[in-house]
Amino acid sequence: MLWVKAFHILFFTSWMAGIFYLPRIFVHHAEALKAGQDAQRLVIMEFRLFRFMSIISMPAMGFGLWLWQGYGFSGSWLHLKLVFVLLLLIYHSLCFIIMKDFQKGKIRKGIFYRIFNESSLLIFIPLILISVVKPQF
Repeated sequence: MLWVKAFHILFFTSWMAGIFYLPRIFVHHAEALKAGQDAQRLVIMEFRLFRFMSIISMPAMGFGLWLWQGYGFSGSWLHLKLVFVLLLLIYHSLCFIIMKDFQKGKIRKGIFYRIFNESSLLIFIPLILISVVKPQF
């Protein structure tokens, strides 16, 4: 089971790298459009990174389910972790919606993208802490 856990952590970390970087590209994209610059390269980068994130999220979740099968659904900490996993999936979906909005030319104020960029930490930090500490309620 330790190999499964290692691969789960590896793929989760790779997924989170994309989750951290894609919203940063959104910030640059909004700023480029505001400045009247061509942002076509950013559109391509967003699409490719989102595709990578989506592909890499599948083995992360697959290994997580495998761990769940191996260790069972025990402890209230796991319920809480699953809430944050759901929030991460929602965040991932919001990245897709924002990417499509950029492709359609829909732009929000730049501060939105900056806040969105940083908000992934509000999911990542609790996920890590819950997984390591496994608090009991």
